Amino acid sequence: MADTALLEHRPPGGRPPSPPRRPATLLGGLLRTTRPKQWVKNILVLAAPAAAGRLFSREALIQVSLVFVLFTACAAAVYLVNDARDAEADRAHPTKCRRPVAAGRVPVPVAYATGGTLAVLAPAGAAWLASPAVAAVLTAYLGMQLAYCVTLKHVLVVDLAVVTTGFLMRAVIGGVALGIAPSRWFLITTGFGALFMVSAKRYSEAVQTTGRPGATRALLTEYTTGYLRFVWQLAAGVAVLAYCMWALEEGGVPHTSVLPWRQLSMVAFVLAVLRYAVFADRGVAGEPEEVVLHDRALALIGAVWLAMYGLAVADW
Repeated sequence: MADTALLEHRPPGGRPPSPPRRPATLLGGLLRTTRPKQWVKNILVLAAPAAAGRLFSREALIQVSLVFVLFTACAAAVYLVNDARDAEADRAHPTKCRRPVAAGRVPVPVAYATGGTLAVLAPAGAAWLASPAVAAVLTAYLGMQLAYCVTLKHVLVVDLAVVTTGFLMRAVIGGVALGIAPSRWFLITTGFGALFMVSAKRYSEAVQTTGRPGATRALLTEYTTGYLRFVWQLAAGVAVLAYCMWALEEGGVPHTSVLPWRQLSMVAFVLAVLRYAVFADRGVAGEPEEVVLHDRALALIGAVWLAMYGLAVADW
C-alpha cells in the first residue's frame, strides 16, 4: 500500500518529488551579497610589498593580512549598499533578480544597515590597528565607490576611471601599510593593467547584450563597442610598455642573479596580456578573476610570470 501511494504521488516523469529546499537564512543572504567570489581581487594588497621584497617578514604578513580583511569589509559594504539601492532595478534584470536583496531574502533596510556598519567599522579599525594612512585610503575608497553607486556609474568614462582606481587602491594600500613608496612603473603598469581588464569586461558586456535593451546597465548603450575596444587595446599597450620599461631599467646596478629574470619576465607578461586579449576580442571577458581561474593556459602563464617576478625581486 505504501508503494502504491508513493507511485500515485510521483510526477509524470516517474521520479519522486524533490524534498522541499530549506529557506535561505538572512546571514547566508548577507554573505552572498558581499560577493565572496570577488574577494580574490583583494589579494592585490600583496602587490606592493611583494614588489619591494618585503612580504615574508612576520610583521609584514600580519599587516598585509589585516589590510586584506579591512579592504574586504569595505568592498562588502559597497556591495550591500549598491544592491539595496538597486533592488527595484535588479528585480527586472534576468540574472540580477536572483541577488538576495532583489529576491527579498535580505530586506533593504538590513542591507543598508549592515553596509553602513561595515563602512564605519573598517576605517576605524584601520586607524586603530594599522595606521591613519591606511584608514585614509579606505575612507577614500568608500567615498569614491559609494559615489559610484549613487551617480558616477552613470557618467561616461568616469565609470571606467572609478572602477580602475578601485583596483589601483588595492595594489597600493599594502605598500601604504608598510611605508613602501610605489615606483612610477608599478603605478603605471597596475593602473593601465586594471583599465585593460575593466574595459575588456565592459566591451564583453556590450557585445553580449547588443540588441537586448534593458538586459544590463543603461550606460552601456551610450558606449560603442568600437570605443570600448579602443580603450582596452590602448590600456593593454601602455601596461606592456610600462612593464617592459621596469624590466629593462637596471638603475645602474647590474644583476647578480643566475639569469636576467626581470627581462625574461617580460615574455610571460606579454603572453598573459595577449592570452587575456583573446577573451576580450571574443567578447567573453567577464570578471577578471573568473577569466584567469577558468583558463588553464592563462593560469599557467600567470604562475610562470609570478615565479620569474619573484626571482627578479629576490635577485636569485
